[in-house]
Amino acid sequence: MRTRERGARRSWRRFSVGLCGLAAFVLLALAGPRWLRTAAAQTGGQKQLTVERIYSAPSLSGRPLRDTMWSPDGKLLTYLDDNASGPEIWAADAATGQKRVLVDARHLRDVLLPPASRGQTTGLGRVAPPRYLWAPGGQALLFISAKELFWYDLKTESAKKLLGEGKESAGEAADIDDAKISPDGRWVSFLREHDVWVVSSTGGEARQLTRGGTEEIRNGELDWVYPEELDLGTAYWWAPDSSKIALLQLDERAVQKYPLVDELPYAPTVTEERFPEAGSPNPVARVGVVDVAGGEVRWMDTGSDQTALLARVAWLADSRRVAIERLNRVQNRLDLLFADAGSGKCEGVLTEQDKYWVNLSGNGFGPDASGNLYFLADGKRFVWSSERSGFRHLYLYDLGGKQLAQITRGNWEVADVAKIDEQGQTIYFTSTQKSPIERQFYRVALSGGEPVELTHEQGTHGVSMAPDAKHFLDTYSTAMTPPQQQLHNADGSAVATLEDNKVAELESYHLQPEEFFTVPGADGTPLDAAMIKPNGFDASRKYPVIVMVYGGPHVQEVRDGWGYSTFLWNEMMAEKGFVIFMLDNRGSSGRGHNFETPIYHHFGSAELADQVAGVKWLSKQPYIDSARVGIWGWSFGGYMTCEAMLRAGDVFKVGFAGAPVTDWRRYDTIYTERYMGTPQENSDGYRDSSPVNFAAGLKGKLLIAHATGDDNVHFSNSVALEEKLVDAQKYAEFLIYADRGHGISDRPARLHVFNRVTQFFVENLGK
Repeated sequence: MRTRERGARRSWRRFSVGLCGLAAFVLLALAGPRWLRTAAAQTGGQKQLTVERIYSAPSLSGRPLRDTMWSPDGKLLTYLDDNASGPEIWAADAATGQKRVLVDARHLRDVLLPPASRGQTTGLGRVAPPRYLWAPGGQALLFISAKELFWYDLKTESAKKLLGEGKESAGEAADIDDAKISPDGRWVSFLREHDVWVVSSTGGEARQLTRGGTEEIRNGELDWVYPEELDLGTAYWWAPDSSKIALLQLDERAVQKYPLVDELPYAPTVTEERFPEAGSPNPVARVGVVDVAGGEVRWMDTGSDQTALLARVAWLADSRRVAIERLNRVQNRLDLLFADAGSGKCEGVLTEQDKYWVNLSGNGFGPDASGNLYFLADGKRFVWSSERSGFRHLYLYDLGGKQLAQITRGNWEVADVAKIDEQGQTIYFTSTQKSPIERQFYRVALSGGEPVELTHEQGTHGVSMAPDAKHFLDTYSTAMTPPQQQLHNADGSAVATLEDNKVAELESYHLQPEEFFTVPGADGTPLDAAMIKPNGFDASRKYPVIVMVYGGPHVQEVRDGWGYSTFLWNEMMAEKGFVIFMLDNRGSSGRGHNFETPIYHHFGSAELADQVAGVKWLSKQPYIDSARVGIWGWSFGGYMTCEAMLRAGDVFKVGFAGAPVTDWRRYDTIYTERYMGTPQENSDGYRDSSPVNFAAGLKGKLLIAHATGDDNVHFSNSVALEEKLVDAQKYAEFLIYADRGHGISDRPARLHVFNRVTQFFVENLGK
């Protein structure tokens, strides 16, 4: 459910334009109340943000380098660049930053096709599939589309089609997915029709390695819930010696089919997705190994519990053993298993247990997709991450499961491991050591010790490190500065600015600063908060407030990093005379595991109490009109908006909920049960955490937007709430968007949503 407008990785399921149901936006400058006209006048005639400008090209967030990749030797950083003659691949020299064209538009035109339609990439938070990959030797690139694979020789500047129409018979030209290159560069693997295939990088016929794959039995192919809620980005992995592939099989037969109905055609169409609602069966998972030379899949013996989640898979350095991370269904026990790739026999190595739940580390993307697990090349040790101290830190183990060292420690958390440099015996990582609202880059000795800070500019740093660990790309932003990209040496010294991403137009809007501070939560816990004050702020006046909320696990809204269109919309509302307020309640990320656990088995209670405490603090400020407080959010933030409007109507007078969960029995197993347990064992918690059961409490004005094609938070959530409002004879306004996904992200729909949301807050809070 992770909607992350603030620096979000996003992939929306549907973009089709359909019928919406309300009148066009009325110009606020003409119809707005007196206070709004006064606020506009105070801007002194400066350029005004509008919904149309925020959601139109060119983006006010600029355009950082895209599709960046390091060459295998770490000497080049490549990226896609569009120009008048078409896209080109450029390369920046890691040592100097000097740029040159690597593959020009003429050569790229025939091989760089539209991105592959990654069928297993649904929901939110997914990363778009790569359009090209470096061959391990650095002499070639693989170009990937939905049906074709091209091997491009950099020396001869020639492309060879490995797969696709014209290369094979029409009957074999099916969609392909998740293409990879074997570590030795001899093979290209891919998914086709629910099975794993390979083709030689020198050409020839493709070979099928697994058989029997169907929509119900997926070999090496992810479903909906595993990538969405376990952050797993692939379901098969090459052995280091390229002789074998480990794969995850998902048996979906017991998983219910959920209908997504497109009502726009005269004869409506139905798309069915496998969506396990809380308390219902999950897919049955198992891990197998298949030889590239052919033969039957050998299945690993991970135990008799078919409800277990097999969340991470990685090869040991010897290519003879496979590491498997096994979670029990309620996710309070994580076992690390080593499986013999030949016999399938498994042995337990270590176990993580938690009174509440165990968070997985990493996102499962990349060549090994292991997240919190890295095997050293010496074949004797591995690095593991754990929250056992209350904060995520790194530990060094031997292969027998004996802890050798705690590498990092303190009341802060490791956010992401960028690189383990075995030659230099150093780990590079980002963390919250400096501040929970920042991400800085550090190095630490593999044996442990005090981390050394390598980035120093206040804000958020996202790092991609070269394979040889000699350079890194730093993508850096602040709340007021769009992402810019700089090339650095490993010691943090600057090499060159690759993309300053200056958006000159932003200066014409005179954006108000986003201020950061802390306020006491319901139990006195200091909570991170942020505020944007109106243009021409006058402390002697009383201003209405709009609270922006997410409030759920794994997300921070209060971050010193660029917030994209959400931030710009907040700035636009500040221009119109609103104070914008954000607070990360307990349950949010970035402050350690103990900060999250108050939400256990009861969503909404601790979170809402903290949001109310934030408004209580606001109300003590002389410039706040506590009688005019609104709230809005999307996804979990939409849920929090419903909670606020139905259960704290004396505090929140106006609310907008985008795609809200209204009944937790309607959301998926893995996410919901991690925090709530199952409905069977926690029926009271589910009842008390679901807004549908409190519809009679609505006092203020509530606006809800939801799409009928939402494959994440189903449209039925809003239908169920509407039915309860009917029973209670209460009224909310609903915006319905046909056959779109969770984000309602196509431009016409976004304009429609946020023009109405803008008008809604002005009409109901601006008097």
